[in-house]
Amino acid sequence: MQINFIAIVEAAWQDYDPSRTVLSINDISAMVSTNHVFRLRLDDESVIIAKFSFFGTYEDFLEDHSLINALANNLPAPYDQLLSRSLLKKNQLFTYHHQTALLDAWVVFYNPIGVDRMLPKKIDERQIEILGGELAHFHKTCSRLLNILPDWSKTLKGDMLRLLWFLDTEEGQFQHRGTMGEIRRQVDIFDANMNELDAYALEAVPVFVDWNIGNFSVTKGGKFYSRWDYDWFRMSSRVLDFYFFSRVCSTAGDKTVFSYLIDTVMEDRFMIFLKAYHAVYPLSRQEVLFIKEAYRFFILNYVIKYGHYFFHDIYASRLQREAFEIYFPRLEKDFKPDKILQALDL
Repeated sequence: MQINFIAIVEAAWQDYDPSRTVLSINDISAMVSTNHVFRLRLDDESVIIAKFSFFGTYEDFLEDHSLINALANNLPAPYDQLLSRSLLKKNQLFTYHHQTALLDAWVVFYNPIGVDRMLPKKIDERQIEILGGELAHFHKTCSRLLNILPDWSKTLKGDMLRLLWFLDTEEGQFQHRGTMGEIRRQVDIFDANMNELDAYALEAVPVFVDWNIGNFSVTKGGKFYSRWDYDWFRMSSRVLDFYFFSRVCSTAGDKTVFSYLIDTVMEDRFMIFLKAYHAVYPLSRQEVLFIKEAYRFFILNYVIKYGHYFFHDIYASRLQREAFEIYFPRLEKDFKPDKILQALDL
């Protein structure tokens, strides 16, 4: 199906503010993802960013962006300019819902966000230390805002139930033919371990899950300056942010051609990150043990369940194949929580 993204984004802008004419619309999307981001230039010389999505449901999209916008507007310094603010219309978050027989899609507009310094592909140990402390401060600040954020409905358990439901559909049985038994087994392991850890009860805070050197910038001193790309935003345990920071901190560095191996979590460089985090916002033994299940959830939800929505087919197929051949088998063998517990004196 050919989608005329430009026409839909232009229609969305017409619905938002027809008094300002769109002069140009340019696709500035990351090439690994199926989500699209556009830069609009208007006749009053202003620039607006549009995010176009057809993944999931409109209701989830609206819920996520309501939470992100509330967070952006309520974060105190030094994070008050960290997130981009969505455009409002008559004091309400504006979203455009495009529905036809063939396509259900939605658009949200943002003001552009400032960018300071981008991290190098491989960061040094001092930068790792600063990042660990900075994420801890950010999580701590977010935790203080929980009472004023809108309600949310997405949960880890709910997402896994939706995955099992999808496996019972014709589309799910076709898409995951040959691997359905293993998917169900991994979901069962996840649920059993979550119950044993009582991890479903962990405090939920805003997490972005996907952190890489291409979606946030830092100050000269290495502190957070701006963060964009909110595709995987959710309310969940702070632990869900850790896996991708382990990749940013890794010996190999952040790479364009990537796999989702557990190895980076066990690197000494990530212990530096966790110790710096723990010094600011202490972790519990329960949360350290949950790192394993947070990784399993990431693979089940974002690689297997939604892989073909988030990644172009060439990436999605390889990552899903690696999940069964490498990620799940190595998780049981290579994740050693005692190393982390010892590093944090827990």
